Amino acid sequence: MSRKFLFLLGSSRTGGNTEALARLAAEQLPTGTEQRWLNLSDLPLPDFEDLRHEGEGNYPAPTGHAATLLDATLEATDLVIASPLYWYSLTTSTKRYLDHWSGWMRVPGVDFKPRMAGRTLWGVTALADSDRSAADPLVGTLNTIASYMKMEWGGVLLGNGSRPGDVLNDIRAQTEAKAFFAPRTPVPPATP
Repeated sequence: MSRKFLFLLGSSRTGGNTEALARLAAEQLPTGTEQRWLNLSDLPLPDFEDLRHEGEGNYPAPTGHAATLLDATLEATDLVIASPLYWYSLTTSTKRYLDHWSGWMRVPGVDFKPRMAGRTLWGVTALADSDRSAADPLVGTLNTIASYMKMEWGGVLLGNGSRPGDVLNDIRAQTEAKAFFAPRTPVPPATP
């Protein structure tokens, strides 16, 4: 099966450090690898409404931007969450997208959770702190999501940068980006 990468950009800034780092890593993918880039700011979702305990607990089929994101997510073999570190976690648009997964798992006939099993979840983030452990909550969130969804865990590519372009001065991040998507034995996610 050929790989199809979906890059979900969760920054409120176009062309920021996280996107630059994700694009550097994507440049290393083999020629012909399908890539789709979606900016969550261009596809705003409403706040997630928890309907699990109303009626039969089923959710209606998504429409609009939610349908676009659901379809793109299910078409991907590799899902890359590119979210800058905001207050030690994911950006609001990224978290809102992931919140909608709860509803997608309950849309009759979509079989979202079983269909996501076996795909690979990756993360890319830029943080202003030189102490990479500041990103541990973000890394833990994505790793736990991969485990819960029975996805492979690709890991998180970290880069340091605050002002646009700063991450391009982070030699360690550049080096890691060049090997980030290289074929390797998948890392099993942590058990929640």
